[in-house]
Amino acid sequence: MAAGEGAGPPGRAGPSPRPRFTSRAALLAIVVCAIALSLAYPVREYIAERRQIAQLQALNTQLSGRVDRLRAQEHAYSSRGFIEQQARDQLHMCFPAQKCYVVIYPSRPQRSSGQSHTATPWYDVLWKSVKEADKYPGK
Repeated sequence: MAAGEGAGPPGRAGPSPRPRFTSRAALLAIVVCAIALSLAYPVREYIAERRQIAQLQALNTQLSGRVDRLRAQEHAYSSRGFIEQQARDQLHMCFPAQKCYVVIYPSRPQRSSGQSHTATPWYDVLWKSVKEADKYPGK
């Protein structure tokens, strides 16, 4: 062989450059895109359902805590002593053999002008309305 002769055709310096994308690579890219597109919707739905399950579990935990508090409250209200204590405290009631006193503190700080609620017992409000009604004679 001579120095200028090569294994290939004359006039070419080396092997011809291969194309960047072959038909196999293009087909592989199409298949990968098709698989990705076919899996995108089910994966999105799966993630959304997992999020919804987590929210429902948190809500279930919150509601079970509320149920426990309500059961404790139900148990307290079924106790006769608790009912008597609430009647004394909130309704100013007492047993017939007891003497009840309402202590009025004159030095109690006044409420702000935005609040018109006073701590007068219900029977004082009732008696005051009877007195007011008595002032106006009927026709």
